[in-house]
Amino acid sequence: MLTKISNFYRFPITKQIINLPFTTQVTRNRSIIVPAFKQYRYMSNEAKKDKLIVFDTTLRDGEQSPGVTFKAEEKLEIARHLSSLGVDVIEAGFPIASQGDFEAVARIAREVGPSMNGREKIGKPVIIAGLSRATEKDIKRCYDAVSQAPLHRIHTFLATSDIHLKYKLKIDREECIRRAATAVEYARSLCNDVEFSSEDSGRSDKEFLCRVLEKVIEAGVTTINLPDTVGYNNPVEYGGLIKYLIENTRGSDKVIWSTHCHDDLGLATANTLSGVLNGARQIEVSINGIGERAGNTPLEEVIMNIHTHPTSYPVYHTINTQQIYRTSNLVSSLSGMVVQPNKAIVGANAFLHESGIHQDGVLKNKLTYEILRPEDVGVINVNLVLGKLSGRNAFRSRIAELGFGDMNEKEVGAAFESFKALADTKKRVTEHDLLALLSDQVSSGAVVGSQRFNLQSIQVVSGTHDMSTATVKLLDVPENKELIDAAIGRSGPIMAVFGAIQRLIQRKIRLLHYEVRAVSEGMDALGKVIVKITEDVDISLADNGSPEVETPIDSRVLTKSTYHGHGTDVDIVTASAKAYINAINRLIEEEQYSKTGLGRSLLPERRAEI
Repeated sequence: MLTKISNFYRFPITKQIINLPFTTQVTRNRSIIVPAFKQYRYMSNEAKKDKLIVFDTTLRDGEQSPGVTFKAEEKLEIARHLSSLGVDVIEAGFPIASQGDFEAVARIAREVGPSMNGREKIGKPVIIAGLSRATEKDIKRCYDAVSQAPLHRIHTFLATSDIHLKYKLKIDREECIRRAATAVEYARSLCNDVEFSSEDSGRSDKEFLCRVLEKVIEAGVTTINLPDTVGYNNPVEYGGLIKYLIENTRGSDKVIWSTHCHDDLGLATANTLSGVLNGARQIEVSINGIGERAGNTPLEEVIMNIHTHPTSYPVYHTINTQQIYRTSNLVSSLSGMVVQPNKAIVGANAFLHESGIHQDGVLKNKLTYEILRPEDVGVINVNLVLGKLSGRNAFRSRIAELGFGDMNEKEVGAAFESFKALADTKKRVTEHDLLALLSDQVSSGAVVGSQRFNLQSIQVVSGTHDMSTATVKLLDVPENKELIDAAIGRSGPIMAVFGAIQRLIQRKIRLLHYEVRAVSEGMDALGKVIVKITEDVDISLADNGSPEVETPIDSRVLTKSTYHGHGTDVDIVTASAKAYINAINRLIEEEQYSKTGLGRSLLPERRAEI
């Protein structure tokens, strides 16, 4: 069977979609990494293997993670990194969800779609895709957003399992077939690259799936995606499903078959690899595996599996693996979803060895206990990146190597000032420090002027037995007015600072999550704080501005949206204030956009189960 499907990428329709460059021989680059960070892409012998299409859904399915809403600038920065990373398709969002979502997708299509930055060896820009339901209105809206990119795709979907047809859609099987074919036919009239997903494929009847997919193939679909929507299948079942459909669906050789797996049972990576072994030539993945419920298949896990076992899989990829670690850090920082230390490939402990036996073996020969080199995924041991005497040109060159080469002069200037301030207080400025500063700048929106409030200064008095007090000075940016107030914190300085900020902005805020961690090592390490908040519309404030802890939760009426914020500083109290204000600015910005009709959708509105 693998022999039969190994030539998928040589069919005319496939070349039309992907426009792949074919060469006689490409060998694996095993050169040692140097400071210039040459691209490290795994490309096996193309004469024997098919190209694996990497479809990244971080900006669509990943944004369905509870509490995650990217600002437009954040989505744009992540999209730039994904393009430089070498993914083939970026699913930029769900354009019909709101005007704000439409504008975010359209901006990515305009600004990232044509970019060849970091893609010189691939030879073509990334495909920008948008998601739509199987309705004409959704599909047209999707096309209007993504068509601004040179290479674009409409991704439409419809459930096919009996349980979804009966209880969610309330239609029979024949109507499902009609809707699917009609949607694809209309999408194909607008766009040459159309993907169809049969939602809940893993629990759908196989024979019925064959009927649906035959009709969408006749309608002109170019990629068929088979989602295990609820993470129900195991690798044998999922791989068997793909093999069965390829063998029993008329016209199966005319399309690309794709995987989309969820991690509810911890099998997303295994299921995806099983799909590849059984004929799939596209994988739908996300950075760090973020996504609905337990998440999606992590891009880094599938790619490094193929990298580590090049003879085990009938495919090759063009991902620049050196960019994986820093892209992971960026997504983690901007999403507020911290990567667990023992996470495969990108976790903080992935390349650490505690056991004395292991340490001894690694010191003698790294291959004794390391199947991957840290530098293969961009984990490096360059601690002293720049010093306080470093100039602007050296700084610009370094941040370009970290994936921020598209920053304009104003943005570089602001980042440089932040770096100089940090270099005055910290002996060693590491790559992690720079990435934290740059992601903070992207998230805060300080350069583009989207901040409502800016932290000017804080002063805190705290002790073992006395209640903490905090005095906070903010700048109301639109009014160009300084605001000063103070508060008492019964539970310490952080509570006092947050209480003072609430008094200044005259808002009732409920703190849902607070987390602090070190960015790097040492007593002078940067502290990174992540918070999640919501506006609490029925909670009484004490005279000092702090929330009354005795107020019953049942009496509180919460808004639908949650907002995350993050801040970094060598002082964790200051970092906490920055994170809190960052989250509040998001809340206020979203309110302002909503009044003009340009706001992003709430999570329930942009959720699309695939």
